[in-house]
Amino acid sequence: MCPSEAGVEPRRGPTAYRPAQQRIIDAALVLFAEHGVNATSLQMIADAIGVTKAAVYHQFRSKDQIVLAVAEVVLAGLEAAVEAAEAEESRARAREVLISAMIELGVERRLMTRILQRDPVMLRFQNEHEPFRKIMERLNRILMGGSKGPEARVRAAMISAAIAGAVVHPLVEELDDEALRSQLLDLARKCFRPLQ
Repeated sequence: MCPSEAGVEPRRGPTAYRPAQQRIIDAALVLFAEHGVNATSLQMIADAIGVTKAAVYHQFRSKDQIVLAVAEVVLAGLEAAVEAAEAEESRARAREVLISAMIELGVERRLMTRILQRDPVMLRFQNEHEPFRKIMERLNRILMGGSKGPEARVRAAMISAAIAGAVVHPLVEELDDEALRSQLLDLARKCFRPLQ
């Protein structure tokens, strides 16, 4: 079931989770990446952190709430990146700030990026969850630099897909975060140079 279908909405803004909740979120993230959201049970999460299933229920009432907590990490990061970019004076600088933040988020959270790209539950969440869609609309508007033409749309789509795809690609698994971050920034800047 998609979290939005369960009638549970994530809290807006960054949430401060208790340490026990954060351990559950961290374990769920690894298990979701390895097995998928649907194939990950609450018992598997409990086993991963060495507690009972009841202890997991004590922190989150349902698996959907855990999925939303994991998704909220991404939503909060994207929202902060978009807000920082929107605060910039020029479109070129806004795009630079946003791309840098997108790369930072992707590199820092490679597992989460993999889940967002491949897991059917998370893909459905991204398409159906209104706050996520609104953030993505704002993000795309910045990447397009005020244009709605085909070139701007393709560039925006390409850079988003390139960042998300590159951070989880098998060819870069052994690259350290700094090397990957540096290469992505350099290539992204080359992609947008003609629009500056």
